Amino acid sequence: MKLSIIGTGYVGLVTGTCFAEMGHDVTCIDIDAAKVERMKKGECPIYEPGLEPLMQSNYKEGRLHFANNYDSVTKAEAIFLAVGTPSSDDGQADLKYIFGACDSIAPYLQDGSIVVVKSTVPVGTGNKVREHLKGKTNKKFFVVNNPEFLKEGSAVEDFMKPERIIIGSQEHEAAERIEELYEPFNRQVKRTIHMSNISAEMTKYAANCFLATKISFMNEVARLCDIVGADVEEVRHGISTDSRIGSQFLYPGPGYGGSCFPKDVKALVFTAKENGARFKIVEAVEEVNKEQKKYLVSKVKKHFKDDLKGKTFVLWGTAFKANTDDIRETPAIDTAVALHQAGAKVRFHDPEAADNFEKLMGQMGIPVDQFENKYDALNGADGLLVITEWKQYRAPDFEEIKSRLKTPIIFDGRNLYNTKKVLEMGFTYYAIGKAIK
Repeated sequence: MKLSIIGTGYVGLVTGTCFAEMGHDVTCIDIDAAKVERMKKGECPIYEPGLEPLMQSNYKEGRLHFANNYDSVTKAEAIFLAVGTPSSDDGQADLKYIFGACDSIAPYLQDGSIVVVKSTVPVGTGNKVREHLKGKTNKKFFVVNNPEFLKEGSAVEDFMKPERIIIGSQEHEAAERIEELYEPFNRQVKRTIHMSNISAEMTKYAANCFLATKISFMNEVARLCDIVGADVEEVRHGISTDSRIGSQFLYPGPGYGGSCFPKDVKALVFTAKENGARFKIVEAVEEVNKEQKKYLVSKVKKHFKDDLKGKTFVLWGTAFKANTDDIRETPAIDTAVALHQAGAKVRFHDPEAADNFEKLMGQMGIPVDQFENKYDALNGADGLLVITEWKQYRAPDFEEIKSRLKTPIIFDGRNLYNTKKVLEMGFTYYAIGKAIK
């Protein structure tokens, strides 16, 4: 099947590359000409494990193409909209890129074209896209909602081995054609689920907001554990054995970030208010997350009796999670800002997101020092803060850490380390909800 993908961000590039790997003829379109030229040279504009070699091989074999014009839409059977839907100040998802993409593809649509909304969009957007395009073209087209459920850091694997494929459409013909597109993923188990456009949009928001709820819930449990002396790791293991609860998204930490959860939580709250309702649970999820992003620094301030002026702290990890260079809404931002405002100096290390973080901090006017070696960053520093759960941080040389720091103190925002071990080695150790005995 011939496909056009509008947008080569995280979702668009993964979608286009993986469809090409399945044998489809795919053109990924982006208005950034320089970015398109980079991709033609085999350079992946984002860090996602396994994506770059897949992109290179499919481009070389002629199944994957890159363009900054919309000519390919004329021959495409399905056109995927994979553009950003950022949050406005009030939490509403901004759809200007969606409608801008519609304006761009409208002159190229043919009778029978399927416009697939891959972007995460508010409930009712599919219908708005349909009405918008009707005002732009006389061709007969279909609108399908096909939300993505990709985790940054494992997006290629998630696409190739999906747990479910949601197809939202009011036209049976269009739904059947999109199911045919996904046929290679249904060979062992049928994973496609058909529903209305509106239900597909709600399913995406409900899924992400439920996962965000689990995270905020465990972060509140961890904070209570800190108060009463329980160990959240023991509690987590205790409740995860209940099959109704499960084990995923129960790890306390410095708060969630990234391109999805913060934006989708805000959007669902806005949608509820827009329709005369309140989504009180999700409102609380967002509030807890805001507090959690400040929680690790509160431990730093308490230890140093609110006197951080002139002290130096090191952040290990600035990406919002491991295996990505994405710093959107990362807890490292709140951490660095809070330390700077308290008069401290900030150093940091991250294997993939360092340049992105340094650039953002510069734009915010927050001075930070980037280090290529995680141990060099520690020299003479007053404390180490672990923000991201990169594998290279999970089993470090603690003697090396101790020899480099001015004071042997670790603030472990991901609960990576064995409490007994680090205490026996002479560290002062703080974690999130772990009993320090």
